[in-house]
Amino acid sequence: MEKTVNHKAWFLVLPVLVLVAFSAVIPLMTVVNYSVQDSFGNNQFFWVGIEWFQEILTSERIHNALGRQLMFSAIILAIEIPLGVFIALNMPKRGIWASVCLVLMALPLLIPWNVVGTIWQVFGRVDIGLLGHTLAAMGIDYNYTQDAFDAWVTVIVMDVWHWTSLVALLAYAGLQSIPEAYYQAAKIDQASRWAVFRYIELPKMQGVLLIAILLRFMDSFMIYTEPFVVTGGGPGNATTFLSIDLVKMALGQFDLGPAAAFSIMYFLVILLISWVFYTVMTNLDKREGA
Repeated sequence: MEKTVNHKAWFLVLPVLVLVAFSAVIPLMTVVNYSVQDSFGNNQFFWVGIEWFQEILTSERIHNALGRQLMFSAIILAIEIPLGVFIALNMPKRGIWASVCLVLMALPLLIPWNVVGTIWQVFGRVDIGLLGHTLAAMGIDYNYTQDAFDAWVTVIVMDVWHWTSLVALLAYAGLQSIPEAYYQAAKIDQASRWAVFRYIELPKMQGVLLIAILLRFMDSFMIYTEPFVVTGGGPGNATTFLSIDLVKMALGQFDLGPAAAFSIMYFLVILLISWVFYTVMTNLDKREGA
């Protein structure tokens, strides 16, 4: 008996497709148009081909911003992933304290990004900020507005405070999915705490940890609001990451052509990294299901 397919359901999806086209595809095509043209006054455009892409690829300014961005993302992942796993391992598994810990861990994630930047901007000030004033009272020369190292430390600590909770909650969810029989078997075999983590907990957390790594890398690679509010990309260009440099190029200098080419390359890098992580996660699921 031939199966009947009803295509009328596509009409229910049509409004979503139109909305996506209006909010995503059309602006993207506008950026592509700007990336291959040069603009002058009175909306005059001149075809330049791939000139802006070549300029971006050979720009020392972009290379420096990319280096700062990759360094920031690497430091963030190196701190937040192990710290989040450590917190998840030490959180209560059940009871009222488990609920309390989950609520406390979720609180930083509820704070808007611009508010996080404002909090740490005030928190780190030497004159009125609790952190800055305390460090000054201890004789530590700290000033994130004038010293590049202090600015980096402030931005990194701010991001760790804001987003480690996400890693911890994902790792905690992975731990909760482990059957109690695994722990009972390990106890009978007199396995050490390290052996339990290495052979039971870590393999079961691989999927959620890959998701955590992907989310944290994506967000750290596109970070803009928090460091812009705290340091404005300074002192100098010390914390001028790719997103901040892109905004300065597009809005500060009004170089629409290079900024459009820059944004497209930025988007393609993020897309490539997402595809790599998705492929790894898919292959991991297939191996576990086999």
